[in-house]
Amino acid sequence: MAKDPIHLENRTETGARIYSPSAGRNQKPIADILLDVLPQNASVLEIAAGTGEHAVHMCQRRPDLIWQPSDPDERSRASQNAWRDDIGEQMRPSLFIDTTLPKWWQDLPRFNAIFCANMIHIAPWEAALGLAKGAGQIIEKGGKVCLYGPFKEGDKTAPSNLDFDKSLKNRNSDWGVRELDSVKHIFADQGFNLTARVVMPKENRILIFSHMS
Repeated sequence: MAKDPIHLENRTETGARIYSPSAGRNQKPIADILLDVLPQNASVLEIAAGTGEHAVHMCQRRPDLIWQPSDPDERSRASQNAWRDDIGEQMRPSLFIDTTLPKWWQDLPRFNAIFCANMIHIAPWEAALGLAKGAGQIIEKGGKVCLYGPFKEGDKTAPSNLDFDKSLKNRNSDWGVRELDSVKHIFADQGFNLTARVVMPKENRILIFSHMS
């Protein structure tokens, strides 16, 4: 996964805190879905947590959660830690995690859930493969993987997502909107079943995978 910032929007900063327009728009609708899925006192690992605004919003709405943000990008981790000042120990200090690295999970504890938003389409496919493999190692039985972003869905794919896919590939040939069936397959290989597919604004989806093995 690239270690330089790869966000696709204009962001503002106050000190170390970075503000994402897209996070500001979608953090509430995403949380409305996920917070009904996560059990009480869940420990959650967020992969590619970006600015940290999703983590703060989730923690503010669910004080029982323990939230572990992460990112391969140093400035993003600094932003997450700056936002953490509003939350305290409920939100853990950010970790360097790059899911393209072998055995990235080996020093981590077990978690009840992984949340990952808008990562697998702006990273090589190896990042998605590594995410699925690591989830199989660190998610408790019955735990969840929650993905948010655009997906291709065969003939039902939104034209805007096809256009987005082309623009991503023009920017980096390793990027692209991923096929839903391919994502389901790599998680099934690690013992996860797709148990929910939620239609979200701007032709995004939330996919909920449950660890059955």
